[in-house]
Amino acid sequence: MNLTRRHFGMLAASTMLAVSLSTASAQPVSGKLVLYTSQPDRDAQQTVAGFRKLHPNVEVEVFRSGTTEVMSKLAAEFAAGQPRPDLLFIADAASMEILKAENRLEAYKEAKVDGIPSGLIDPDRTYFGTKVISTGIIYNKAAKLIPTSWADLAKPELKGQISMASPLYSGAAAIKLSAVTAHPDLGWKFVEALKANEASAVRGNGAVLRAVATGEKAYGIIVDFMAFNAKQQGSPVEFVFPKEGVTVVTEPVAILRTAQNKAAARAFVDFLLSDEGQKLSLSQGYFATRSTVGKPSWLPAGADLNLMPVDMKGVVKTIEDDKKRFATMFGQ
Repeated sequence: MNLTRRHFGMLAASTMLAVSLSTASAQPVSGKLVLYTSQPDRDAQQTVAGFRKLHPNVEVEVFRSGTTEVMSKLAAEFAAGQPRPDLLFIADAASMEILKAENRLEAYKEAKVDGIPSGLIDPDRTYFGTKVISTGIIYNKAAKLIPTSWADLAKPELKGQISMASPLYSGAAAIKLSAVTAHPDLGWKFVEALKANEASAVRGNGAVLRAVATGEKAYGIIVDFMAFNAKQQGSPVEFVFPKEGVTVVTEPVAILRTAQNKAAARAFVDFLLSDEGQKLSLSQGYFATRSTVGKPSWLPAGADLNLMPVDMKGVVKTIEDDKKRFATMFGQ
C-alpha cells in the first residue's frame, strides 16, 4: 500500500481516536459529583445537562449562590473538617488564588488548554478560566445622559439613579472594586462619589438589571452579557464599555484536593475547556476563552475590550479589607 503523508496522518488520527474512545469506554466516569457554583441558575442547569449528555452515569449535585456566599459556605466546611464539593466553579480568580495559597486545590496537569490564552489559566494548573466576562455600565434608553466613562456616574444629575452589585455578594463586583480603587484616576474617591450620589448596592447583577430595565434606576454597573442578552430580548437598555477600561472575571473552575470523585471532576473540567463546552458558553452569551469558537452575537461591530490593569495577587491581599471598607460606607 502506497500511503501519502496525508493518508498516513488520517490513519494515525483514526487510530488515536479509536484508542481514545476505547479508553473512554473502558473507564467511564460515574458516581456522584458535588459542584459548588456561582453561575446563574439557567447557565448552571445547561452546563450540567451538557456534561451529563457526555457522562450520563454521573449524578451531579449542585449548590448555587453568589461567589461570596459559596466561599463562606466552603470556609465553614473547611473549619468543620468536612468540605463537600468535588468541584468549584465561581466568578473570579482572586478566590481561587486564596484557595491555592491554602493548598486547597488539586493540580490537573493533563488538562487540555491548547488555544486558551495563558493569562486565563493558572500556571500550576490548579484552576482554569472558562470564559471572559467584563463589567461596565448599563443604562435605560430613557436616560437623559449617555455615559461614556466611570467618572460620569459621579455627576450630580445622576443622583439616586444608580444601582450596582454589592462586592459582598458578587465576585465580579469585588474584583471591580479592588481594581477601581487601585486605579490612579479613580481610587476610593470614585467609590465615595458613588456613595455621595446615593448609588444603591444590591444583592447581585440580576437585581441591577431588573432595576434598570424597569426604569426604577436609570443606570447600573453590571456584567456585560446580562445587559446585552436583555437588550437582544427587547429590554430597553444599552451597555457601555467605559473609556477608562473594564475589569474582567474568567469564571474559573477548580478541583478540590479533598474531592471524593476526582475522575468525574476532571471530566467536568475537560468538558468546560473543550470546543463543545466553549460553544455552550458562547450560546449562553459569553466571550469564550477559545476565540476559535467565535464571538458573542451581541458584540457590536468593531468593539474591543480595553482591559483595566488588575494585579490579581495584589487584589488577594486587599480584597477583604476593601469589602469591609465598602460595607462600612454603604451600611451592609
